[in-house]
Amino acid sequence: MKSLTMGIRFSAAALLLAAVGTAGAQNIYKCTQGGQVAYTDHPCPGGNGELLHQADDTEVIDRYLRLGQDDLAKRYADSRHLETLYQQRLDARQQALDDKAQRQADEAYAAEQRAEETRQQTLADQAAERDRLQAENEALRQQNDAYQDQLNQPVYNAPPAYWVAPPYRNRHRDRDHDGDHDHRPPPSDEPVFHPCKQLAGGRTQC
Repeated sequence: MKSLTMGIRFSAAALLLAAVGTAGAQNIYKCTQGGQVAYTDHPCPGGNGELLHQADDTEVIDRYLRLGQDDLAKRYADSRHLETLYQQRLDARQQALDDKAQRQADEAYAAEQRAEETRQQTLADQAAERDRLQAENEALRQQNDAYQDQLNQPVYNAPPAYWVAPPYRNRHRDRDHDGDHDHRPPPSDEPVFHPCKQLAGGRTQC
């Protein structure tokens, strides 16, 4: 049980030390009271304890600047005659802020460009679809016009021909007149073909 407790304490100490680089400059103290071990960024009560990590001047100034406490950073630097270091860290902080703002501006511009490209592509796709539909409608309209023209054309039916029977011949009468000197050709027994005529208005005359 004791080894487990010590393992937990060592883990807490490791986590606290690892947080120094990200949480900011701060001293890390190991305090022992009543057999209990605690880790803190403040000196232990009564001055008892172990300093595990001591923040240097750069860390302290950076921490104040990161928190927006520029006045505290300047007072800390002035009290230790670290005006040059303070100005260096102030410039570095400002450069970091400028770089961050530039990255954000670049990302915003890139997002706007992507949005504009997407909008233009959408407009192009819509125009292409509109042109396709118009072409299809035009083709259908032309087909419909051609069909209407066909319907409006007058229907021409060839006039029918009719058959006319040859005139009735009285063969006995023909024999009685065989001696006549009529040299007309005898009527033919073949049917006579009379074509019909197409009149105005679609009428037919036969």
